[in-house]
Amino acid sequence: MTTEQLRLDVGSEGLRARALVRAPGGVHSNVRLRGPHPFIRSAKGAWLFGVDGRDYVDYLLGQGPNFLGHAPDAVVQAVSAACEGGLLYGGQHELEVQAAELVCEVAGWPEMVRFSTSGTEAVQAALRVARAATGRTEIVRFQGHYHGWVDNILVGERGGDWGVASDGQVADNLRPCHILPWNDAELLTAQFEQYGSRLAAVIMEPIMINTGVIEPKPGYLETVRELCNRYGVVLIFDEVISGFRVGLGGAAQRYGVTPDLATYGKAFAGGYPVAALVGRSDLMSQLSTGAVNHSGTFNASVMAMAAVTATLTTLRDRPPYASVEEHGLALMAGLRDIAAKHDVQLRVAGLPAAFHMSFGDADVTDYRSLQKLDLARYERLAAALVDNGIWLAGRGIWYVSGAHGPRELDVALTRFDKTLGEWALKVER
Repeated sequence: MTTEQLRLDVGSEGLRARALVRAPGGVHSNVRLRGPHPFIRSAKGAWLFGVDGRDYVDYLLGQGPNFLGHAPDAVVQAVSAACEGGLLYGGQHELEVQAAELVCEVAGWPEMVRFSTSGTEAVQAALRVARAATGRTEIVRFQGHYHGWVDNILVGERGGDWGVASDGQVADNLRPCHILPWNDAELLTAQFEQYGSRLAAVIMEPIMINTGVIEPKPGYLETVRELCNRYGVVLIFDEVISGFRVGLGGAAQRYGVTPDLATYGKAFAGGYPVAALVGRSDLMSQLSTGAVNHSGTFNASVMAMAAVTATLTTLRDRPPYASVEEHGLALMAGLRDIAAKHDVQLRVAGLPAAFHMSFGDADVTDYRSLQKLDLARYERLAAALVDNGIWLAGRGIWYVSGAHGPRELDVALTRFDKTLGEWALKVER
């Protein structure tokens, strides 16, 4: 989205001008460069309220973390109460024990937890643990999967070749990476047959939510699990997005395939900045001696642990999954119906808790096939939708929360209908 694509009112324009003076691109994450979005004053439930007096029904949810909606009472109250006793001790406290116990209990399969401040950091810890355990250095990662922005894992496609995704990134740091198409069991098997004895880990999003919300083909995860078992390779699920969003046990529970290690974040903390590495105790215990280093001043802070504890307690005791599924399915069906009404070919596919929209009708199973859709055209539509009061990402993903209900569904479909009608008229002209 460009400045011209969005109507920014005076308040947002003024703040945008000030931001551009002190922040590169006016933002503090490159994901937000695709804006500029209107500036937000506050948020509650499934709604955002802009500085210009406009409201937005929110299907971005802070890029996924607000699975209970914005400012859920249980989380806000728990964090506020905990912070009365201080924010950061430089030592251990009871809340971090409770939070770790809850992660293992609610997710079902992990035996140990190490908290961190971001998913990027948790992934780095996972790779280090896997390499230490196996004595190997090479890893398999997949096209279109996102595991953080640091040099040794960030990849992108440039001129048809996969490698560094950013200027300033050191290509040699990606030398240990085998970058493969996802969802191709035959190709992966061949890679293992050739390089299996050199591989420390396979890391993947078990559901490719970051890029297209693509599910694994039937039997694919089972094949990956079997190959890792056969060659002594550590299987890492990056569940920073899918964890606790697609079910209490995440994608591991949904598909019945248990990894050796996993990373969590976003949905398990109600919007607070915290992530976790979880896994088998024999692997995780390598962090116990200090031989495998993972450190962080803000890891397991009081605020973060209170947020994790309150969020997971809510998800366990008052699970929102049925209402999320109901809303997501109704929303997806409604969006398809409106597109058909306006004779616009829109593809709406994925899961009720997170789905993807774009122009086209390609059969999408991986990054390459996703590129057959008209992603650039959808980004322009998303700008128009934001302008008409639906808060979205330009890359096509829609997130659903436990705070979305009948009112939000009606508003979203009404605003979508209006926007698509205007869009169709422009196309006809």
